[in-house]
Amino acid sequence: MLSAERDAYLAHVTVERGLSVNTVAAYRRDLSRYCAFLESRGIDSLVDVRRPEVAAFAEAVGTGEDGGAALSPASASRTIVAVRGLHRFALMEQWVVSDVSVEVKPRAIPKRLPKAISTSQVAAILDVAASGDGVAPLRDAALLELVYATGARISEAVGLDVDDLVLEPGAESVLLRGKGRKERVVPVGSFAARRVEAYLVRGRATFASKGAGTSAVFLNTRGSRLSRQSAWAILKDAAERAGVDDVSPHTLRHSFATHLLTGGADVRVVQELLGHASVTTTQIYTMVTQDTLREVYAASHPRAR
Repeated sequence: MLSAERDAYLAHVTVERGLSVNTVAAYRRDLSRYCAFLESRGIDSLVDVRRPEVAAFAEAVGTGEDGGAALSPASASRTIVAVRGLHRFALMEQWVVSDVSVEVKPRAIPKRLPKAISTSQVAAILDVAASGDGVAPLRDAALLELVYATGARISEAVGLDVDDLVLEPGAESVLLRGKGRKERVVPVGSFAARRVEAYLVRGRATFASKGAGTSAVFLNTRGSRLSRQSAWAILKDAAERAGVDDVSPHTLRHSFATHLLTGGADVRVVQELLGHASVTTTQIYTMVTQDTLREVYAASHPRAR
């Protein structure tokens, strides 16, 4: 019974809420663990669950006391979000008369400042990506320039189709599809527009000739859509060649946001550009710029120390 209730909820978030394949897969793992936990306590339906069971599971996933791996605060929080979603769905479907999970909160996640690199380090990475022979540097430079110019997630960039690009002078923009397939149109700067146009004119056809035909902007050597893993490898390789350490798939996205805020952009504008549902998510970047301001103040003001 629990597995059937779980599967009904997963079908709901897939079809009705449009969650990504990766998110649904994570929810399936989380809820399968929850169902196993409940079954170990002799519970085989959500109608029999009470608040203490939900609270005990929330504690167990952080410690591993249920027999599973002890999860990090972020992973444990995601697990409890999935559990609460399942119970809300059960109430909506009238399987239960109340939501027993409503007072069980996810574990607090320590605030970690996003990793951002300097503008000179970004420039070094982009210059290195464009160097070399053949058409691969045209693609790599266009990809990384576009990610930095728009703050796109790497998955959003590799998901682009040619029709998502507008490269007319003065109107350069790109249509990005974020989490839950939520769409946003983001301006594209002149540097990125030139890189992308150069790739489309002089490079993409070479990759496309190896495949069966696709509308994807960024292609691999087989003429198919470039994968997220391959795009991350392109960034990692360019960073290593540029001598920039500790680079992650989100480095250019974080740098995009931090550099905009440092330059005076309004946090709500940055929120829209990043596709964040809440400005609270974006405000963590203001902590980065405040740290920079404090450092400059301490180094520059005659009575700062």
